[in-house]
Amino acid sequence: MQQTWEDDIKKELEKLEHLSQNRVLQKTENAQLPWLYLNGQSMLNLASNNYLGLAGDSRLLKAAAEALYMCGTGATASRLIVGNHPLYGEAEASLIDWKGMESGMILNSGYTANIGIISALMDRNGTIFSDKYNHASIVDGIVLSRSKFQRYRHCDLNHLEALLRKYPTDKRKLIITDAVFSMDGDIAPLEGLVFLKERYNAILMVDEAHSSGIFGGQGEGLVCAHQLQNRVDIQMGTFSKGLGSYGAYIVGSKWLISYLMNKMRSFIFTTALPPSVLGSISAAIKIVRTEQYRRKQLMEHSHYFASSLKRLGFLIGPSETQIIPVIIGSNEQTMLFSRKLQEEGIAAIAVRPPTVPEGQARIRFTVMATHKRNDLKQAIEKIAQVGRKLGVIE
Repeated sequence: MQQTWEDDIKKELEKLEHLSQNRVLQKTENAQLPWLYLNGQSMLNLASNNYLGLAGDSRLLKAAAEALYMCGTGATASRLIVGNHPLYGEAEASLIDWKGMESGMILNSGYTANIGIISALMDRNGTIFSDKYNHASIVDGIVLSRSKFQRYRHCDLNHLEALLRKYPTDKRKLIITDAVFSMDGDIAPLEGLVFLKERYNAILMVDEAHSSGIFGGQGEGLVCAHQLQNRVDIQMGTFSKGLGSYGAYIVGSKWLISYLMNKMRSFIFTTALPPSVLGSISAAIKIVRTEQYRRKQLMEHSHYFASSLKRLGFLIGPSETQIIPVIIGSNEQTMLFSRKLQEEGIAAIAVRPPTVPEGQARIRFTVMATHKRNDLKQAIEKIAQVGRKLGVIE
């Protein structure tokens, strides 16, 4: 009997199940808080990207509600049709002033921003140089652009330079990196990347998704923290993590933003963000610029959590931020570790290939500024107990 397309797909699902790579949705409530409910069970939230704890902040809720009542529930069309309501102007003015750049624009998500920017700037005549551990949205944007794709070893400037040397200086070249890498929690060598982009006449794009709100004197991100904002061509970031809202941004020169507005398909052909989201974005920017204690608390919690796990013998890789992985290896062992932690009241999710390289499955812990130190202390004790039972640590 001839095999059908349904049989093919079902076999793929069976293969994922066999490899412990099958994914399922779990009912989650109160994910904006340090303690959430996962499938009805109360757990310490060590899996959220709500790093500063702003997703449940009353000021963001109030701003969103006011915008909702003023402008309605939806934008009704793309920004180039009739969806460009006045709240966009307010939020983008706040964004540009916060980042200290000439121009900027707000987009619907980090994913749509990355695929849009890359595919608009590059074509089959150019070459893109991307860190091996860059986010999937960057990889997908590269594929859409049809450019030549050169992947350099993670944070390896020597390898990147060796690749750049092979291409003429008069051909368009784009170097892309995450500022903070989402699965390892380490930081890109931004000064070295700027040096290479200037030496080889390339464009440099930095994805600040996991560093926006976290680094810099006013939470502007790592590019500003290193005073490189006038030497990095494209800064992209999100409001959905440190800023507790939704959406993404691009900042850069005025002519660049104008070009992207005219060429970026994921902007042109997407309905604009709901007004309530724009209201919360403006409120979040004001908060992160002034409330330094959130960043300080986050860094203190992160250092305590990471150093404690490392001292216990866990392999946490090169993490130096609020993203702290415990690298276990096999998919099966990692899934078991995650289940045992949930039984102990800790929400920590297993991350498996293809999100991370084969043989590097892990628990990705993330710390929030709003965690209590005693809760983290108790969580570390439980993580250690599970680690010893499963033979992950001695």
